[in-house]
Amino acid sequence: MAMIEKRGELQWRALVRKRGFPTQSRTFTTRRDAEAWARQTEAELDRGLFIQRRDAERTSFDQVAKRFIKEYAPHHYRSHGWDELLSNVRARLGKYALAAITPQLVAEYRDKRLTDPDPRFKDAASAPRVSGARIRKEIDQLSKVLDVASKEFGIALPSGNPCKLVRRPAPGGGRERRLVGDEEQRLTDACTASKNPWLLAAVQLSLETSMRQGELLSLRWENVNTKRGVAFLPMTKNGEARAVPLSPTAIAVLDTLPRNIDGRVIPLKKEALQGAFRRACARAKIIGLTYHDLRHEAISRLAERGDFNVMELAAVSGHKTLQMLKRYTHLQAEKLAQKMATPNTSKGAADSA
Repeated sequence: MAMIEKRGELQWRALVRKRGFPTQSRTFTTRRDAEAWARQTEAELDRGLFIQRRDAERTSFDQVAKRFIKEYAPHHYRSHGWDELLSNVRARLGKYALAAITPQLVAEYRDKRLTDPDPRFKDAASAPRVSGARIRKEIDQLSKVLDVASKEFGIALPSGNPCKLVRRPAPGGGRERRLVGDEEQRLTDACTASKNPWLLAAVQLSLETSMRQGELLSLRWENVNTKRGVAFLPMTKNGEARAVPLSPTAIAVLDTLPRNIDGRVIPLKKEALQGAFRRACARAKIIGLTYHDLRHEAISRLAERGDFNVMELAAVSGHKTLQMLKRYTHLQAEKLAQKMATPNTSKGAADSA
């Protein structure tokens, strides 16, 4: 049953009562709006479709993002990085109430980001635009926070998760930068000469283990067993634990490192590592190489060996789906083609016998 009552000169309050449900109320500036809301609420209650909108209307995205970073992310993802990952979304959408974040608003965010210059370049006028892959990731992160708000924090979204109705930008082809010629030796020499005492070991371990940068920087000595040849990552980018096999070279690098007081194998922040790496590349006159390219190089080398199947590659690299490893299968195909071109000497020996 709905009731409309006047409150002062400029407000009307609608109350809707139904057995088995808490009383719903809302204040409007016109009687017409109050009556319309009351009719809609009664109809939703009768059909069992009522969604409590109040929390979504009173809670901003920035408030939920802060709670996500503080309460949820540390227990489900690597604890560092979410402030930065959500920074662009919070800057543009942080003041909006959750109920106001519609598919149209998310699409506008996407289109505006597609025109933004890449912040990694100093000259914004000549800088390339932000990549489609980056914007896809930002929308996925927005979607994750909204899902957690609804499922974990009990804040019902009136129309569901709006990100699920928004088309993502094309992901692009993925980087294919490899170390060529004598670049690895030049990079090693530059890292050896670096003022950062951890840079060389970080680069060597990245090339030997294919760990993500964040995984390497969060790796702790208590989770490294060089006798068994395994490093354990209790939390990865995918939200799952993973055991990383260590090559003899990786073990040799680890054996040379001192134990740092904070317990981490490489006690650096991401910014410090990336800055030292960029300076080393500049000294070595290596152009267009990013730290993440080392992971691509490491996985490519394993694929080129030809004795790792796709499932084994996924176990080493930590890719969650085999689709993500598709870019490396052509390397295995080339090795197989070389094998097929090699005469089968064992068959000839058997025939002659």
